Amino acid sequence: MSTVLATARNPYDITLENFDLAADTLELEDDIRAMLRHPERVLIVNIPIRMDNGRIRRFEGYRVQHNTARGPAKGGIRYHPDVTVDEVKALATWMTWKCAVVNIPFGGGKGGVACNPKELSHGEIERLTRRYASGILPLIGPEQDIPAPDVYTKPQIMAWIMDTYSMTKGYSVPGVVTGKPVSLGGSLGRNEATGRGVFYAIQSACEHLRLPLKGTKVVVQGFGNAGSVAAHLLDTHQCYVIAVSDSRGCIYNKDGLDIPKLMLHKEKTGTVAGFPASEPISPRQLFALECDILIPAALENAIDEDNAPSIKANIIAEAANGPCTPEADKVLEAKGCFLIPDILCNAGGVTVSYFEWVQDVQHLFWEAQDVYNRLERVMRTSFNDVLKFHLDRKVSMR
Repeated sequence: MSTVLATARNPYDITLENFDLAADTLELEDDIRAMLRHPERVLIVNIPIRMDNGRIRRFEGYRVQHNTARGPAKGGIRYHPDVTVDEVKALATWMTWKCAVVNIPFGGGKGGVACNPKELSHGEIERLTRRYASGILPLIGPEQDIPAPDVYTKPQIMAWIMDTYSMTKGYSVPGVVTGKPVSLGGSLGRNEATGRGVFYAIQSACEHLRLPLKGTKVVVQGFGNAGSVAAHLLDTHQCYVIAVSDSRGCIYNKDGLDIPKLMLHKEKTGTVAGFPASEPISPRQLFALECDILIPAALENAIDEDNAPSIKANIIAEAANGPCTPEADKVLEAKGCFLIPDILCNAGGVTVSYFEWVQDVQHLFWEAQDVYNRLERVMRTSFNDVLKFHLDRKVSMR
């Protein structure tokens, strides 16, 4: 059972639609618009790998650099069956905006391979990763394009990319990727950075709305890295996480789920489905639950004009990239929902990726609490900057 309610909208078309709304508000000149609407580079690579059964199978991969005016391209790599070049172009564009919103000196990039990693062995994923890394070698480097983890990619995959790149240089280059294992130059606090950033953004929104965080009801769509960390932090601050979902099921408990136990259940079984002291519900029911905070933390286009009217949340915190379509935005704004847009809400990941890159370049590593403190400062400052623009210009948060 999928929790993502699919729509036929092309993610790149949606991205350009949102860009035009912002460009109109900012009264951007036509020449600037022309530069920012299109990526600088789009690379499509052929990835033939030998499977465990001895047969050769071909995959297709992409790396897009949207804009490098502010610094090296920065953006994750995702492994997913539905990856397309237009999706990667959209994600790269969002990364340009995201880095600008939190004021870090990176531009936007993104990568992806159309594959189902759940059907591949450990060895097949390694061979696919190294072949893909070889294909995008002309684009990547610590001063030009710095990949990171995304959907279904983990620190181990970043380690393989770093190793493949380093072999061509003849020495170790830890700054070529972020999200690496700590033992290879990764940063403390990187794995939970996106979810922690979501939490800081929600804290800021609650303060603005004068909504006490303690006792709020929370629904999380997508219990992966970002969703689970955000849920755990909210749970430790005495919120009630009443429903969560992943790609295999949705669960609900009106009195609040035991998040630490749920995280162990997910680690053990691979899904939130079947968790004791919960009842199964449908994806549509999940979105229609009465709650204070809704966190869409799965894939893009999860909230559309179809299900947006049923949403009863006060705050929507976009932990995923592009979870709301433009049509849904209009419905949610009319309902008075306070939206924390994705390029602000989930910017904790790229912010701590920047911290990791800085540590690699300086060969000087920080304590976890230093990372958390710096991340909170960046997220709160960026939230207040966006909020001021929202209030002064009388435009939507997006």
